[in-house]
Amino acid sequence: MRLPNVIAHWNSQSLARQFLIAGGLVSAAAILVVGAFVASLIEDAVTRNSAASTALYVDSIIAPILPDMTTTEKLDETIERALDETLSQGALGRRLVSFRLWRKDGTILYANDKTLMGKKLTPSEDLNTAFSGKMVSEFNQIDPEEASALGDDPPPLLEIYNPVLQPWSGEVVAVSEFYEIATDFEHSLYNARLRAWLAVAAVIAVIFSLLSLIVLRGSRLIDLQRGLLNARVGELSHLLKQNRALHARVKNASQRTTALNERFLRRLGADLHDGPAQLIAYASLRIDSPAILGAQALPEKREAEVASIKTSLQEAMREIRGICHDLILPEIEAANPHEVIKQAVQRYRDRTGFDVRLLLAAIEWQPTPAEKICIYRFVQEALNNGWRHAGGVDQQVLQRLEDGCVVIDVIDGGPGFDPSSIKSTSLGIAGLRERVESLGGRFEINSGKHGTTVTMSLKISETEKA
Repeated sequence: MRLPNVIAHWNSQSLARQFLIAGGLVSAAAILVVGAFVASLIEDAVTRNSAASTALYVDSIIAPILPDMTTTEKLDETIERALDETLSQGALGRRLVSFRLWRKDGTILYANDKTLMGKKLTPSEDLNTAFSGKMVSEFNQIDPEEASALGDDPPPLLEIYNPVLQPWSGEVVAVSEFYEIATDFEHSLYNARLRAWLAVAAVIAVIFSLLSLIVLRGSRLIDLQRGLLNARVGELSHLLKQNRALHARVKNASQRTTALNERFLRRLGADLHDGPAQLIAYASLRIDSPAILGAQALPEKREAEVASIKTSLQEAMREIRGICHDLILPEIEAANPHEVIKQAVQRYRDRTGFDVRLLLAAIEWQPTPAEKICIYRFVQEALNNGWRHAGGVDQQVLQRLEDGCVVIDVIDGGPGFDPSSIKSTSLGIAGLRERVESLGGRFEINSGKHGTTVTMSLKISETEKA
């Protein structure tokens, strides 16, 4: 497997698994290093203490036998026999397999191997250290020459170089070198090493376990927060897309509303021209008629003409007031949403004489004035369309709460129509759609052979503004 693949696979693992793998390897290495170090310290300490005890014991036995080593060049036969008997019998005979007494110049004054006595050898490093006044001890680190002299299968041995001191001056006058059979010592050392390894492994395992629990908990928390964050990012991305779509819809609705307003103004101008303007023009022409200004006009005819002019002017005023009322709607500014809907329905009833079933759910919300006007115009226009195209059959106005939105349905029982046949230049339905969508709402028409339902909805969160 190539290195980039290994790195990619490693990065794909969770933090807890990465810690378990890396921490496990580091902990195993720490157990090996620390265990070896502690075992080495224990071995050195145990070896040194055991050797010191043995050296003290041997020194206490042979010291009384030795002559003044500062003046002795060679041990006499009496001292040799005493050393032979002492080192070959009793406890020392069972524990020691080799014994040598060295003079400072490297001469072997005494050895249980008689062939070595009197020989002068180059002092080893351990021997020089002992002559400096320090005891030297080693476990199973015997020179090959020494090992061959001890046989093919020597037992575990503790090699000791012990300085022999002059009692009154403390000067090192000789060094005793001996090998102690260390079977019990080897067993004790093995147990000490094993306990040291187990203690180190247990401590590091406990530390690693505690750290693993902490890392595992942190990793789970991070994964949970990462999941929540990803979900939140997904929600925000979805909301951003919706916001962009709504922004585009509002922008398009604003553009279409501008065009519709222009057409509405033209229609308003046409209504004023064809209605009040014609009536006022008619009254203006009648004022200059001979029936009023002529000197020969009969009073009865003059009164009839004045009454006709007055009627035309009153009709013109009524139409102007109606147009102004439809434009301003001053009474809905302080009304609540239910009152706005009821006013639109009541005016429809008064104008057409048709009954409308009204069902309003109890919903706490307060739309803005612009949204109140939108609701009024929606109910007004939808009812008027149902009267013109469906004969006002089974008309209903329903208001309900659905998914955080206030939904208003205007329903009729007419024959229905094809919603796709509505022209974009239509001031009625198209104007309602633009008005609702410009406020961030939704406008729908569902029509079939059993009737038509016109629906608008506005979000409550968008209508409840401070």
